[in-house]
Amino acid sequence: MQTTTLDVRGMTCGHCKMSVEGALNTLEGVSIVEVDLGTGKVNVTYDESKVTLEKMQEAVEDQGYDVA
Repeated sequence: MQTTTLDVRGMTCGHCKMSVEGALNTLEGVSIVEVDLGTGKVNVTYDESKVTLEKMQEAVEDQGYDVA
C-alpha cells in the first residue's frame, strides 16, 4: 500500500468533500480517502498495482475539481 496527497482545488463544502471521497472510493485499489477542506489536500491510501495516480486524478477531475 502506498499513500499520496492530491492538491484539489475548488472544494468548498461538505458536498464537495463527499463527491471527491465517493469518486476515489469507487476506484479498485483505493482503501482510505481523507479530505481536508481547509487545505484542499486529499490523502489517499491505495494499492499501486491496482490503480494509478493518473486514474485518481481523472476521477477527481470528472467531478469538476482541479488537481494541481
